[in-house]
Amino acid sequence: MSCKQSQKLTTDSFSTVSIDTLLEDSLLNIRAIELNDNKLMAVSSIGDRYSIDLRTNTILKDRVSKDTLNFRASALVETVYFTLSIGSPALLFKEKKLVYKETHPAVFYDALHFWNSNDGIAIGDPTDGCMSIIMTRDAGQTWNKIACELLPSAVKGEAAFAASDTNIAIVGDHTWVATGGFSSRILYSSDKGISWTVFETPSIQGLETTGVFSIDFYDALNGFAIGGDYTTPQNQYSNKMRTEDGGKTWEVVAQNQNPGYRSCVQYVPNSESKGLVAIGFEGIDYSNDAGASWKHLSDEGFYTLRFLNDSTAYAAGKERLSKLSFRK
Repeated sequence: MSCKQSQKLTTDSFSTVSIDTLLEDSLLNIRAIELNDNKLMAVSSIGDRYSIDLRTNTILKDRVSKDTLNFRASALVETVYFTLSIGSPALLFKEKKLVYKETHPAVFYDALHFWNSNDGIAIGDPTDGCMSIIMTRDAGQTWNKIACELLPSAVKGEAAFAASDTNIAIVGDHTWVATGGFSSRILYSSDKGISWTVFETPSIQGLETTGVFSIDFYDALNGFAIGGDYTTPQNQYSNKMRTEDGGKTWEVVAQNQNPGYRSCVQYVPNSESKGLVAIGFEGIDYSNDAGASWKHLSDEGFYTLRFLNDSTAYAAGKERLSKLSFRK
C-alpha cells in the first residue's frame, strides 16, 4: 500500500528517476508487490515468493506452494502475506496455508486488498452474471463469494485485468473496483463491501484488451485511473481520467497526449492529490498537476509499483524488481 508520510513534499520539480535493480532473472515475471515499513514482499508468475529487507537489501526466496502457480495478486497485512493465483482453480494462500479455492471454467482473479487487519477483498472476472468478489471478515481465515443478487450486473464482455494488482483502491471504508474489456466501469462501495453501486466512465472500451487497468485514490474524493489498449500501447486516446467527487463522475485528461497504455498508476504521497506516477512496459511517466500533463522520465519498462515514501518507490515487471528514486 502507498505510504503517506507526515512530511510534505512539493512535487513540482521531479525531473529524473534513478533505477537500482535489486533482483534480476530472465525467468522473473512479477505483477504483485507490497510494502510494509522496511519490508517488501513479491510473488511471481511461477509461484516464487520474495521477501526483501529494505534496510539491508537482503533477499529471501521460497515457494508459496509445491505446485507451479501464476500469482498476480497479493496483500501484506501487518506481517502476514496473502497471495492469489489466476486461472482455475483459483487458490488463495495465507502465507503457505490454502484458505480459499474456487473451480470454474471462467474463474480468473485480478486483485487483492484489505481494509484493515480483519476485512479483505479480492475481485475477478465474472463466472455468472456479475464480477467475482470474495471477502473475508476474520483476518483471511475464511473467504466467501458475494452472490450476484447483491452486486451490480456485469455487462457482456466486462471483466478486469490482472496487470498490476491495482484494480482495487481503498480509502477508509470506501472501495473502488475498476473493470475493463467491452465495458469499463467503476464498482463502488462506501461500507467495506456490504452494498455496491456502479459508475460509468469515459475510458476507452469496447474490446477485450481495452479499459481501465489501474486505479488509485488519494483521499475519499480524488482518484485517478489509467489503462488503454495493451495491444496498441502508443494509443493515447481516453486512457487517462480523474475524479474529484469520489468516482461518481470522471473526466478524461491529457487526451491524445503522453502517456499511452500504462498498467499501473499511483499517487505520490504528500502531493495533495497532484503528484502521479504511471508505469508500463513502455516506461515511467510523472504528472504534478493531477494528470493534466505528463513528463516521460524513463523508457525502462515495469508492470507495477508501490511508494515507500514521497520520493522512493519499488517497481517490478519482466525480469527484474527495482528501487526507483525520484529527484528534482
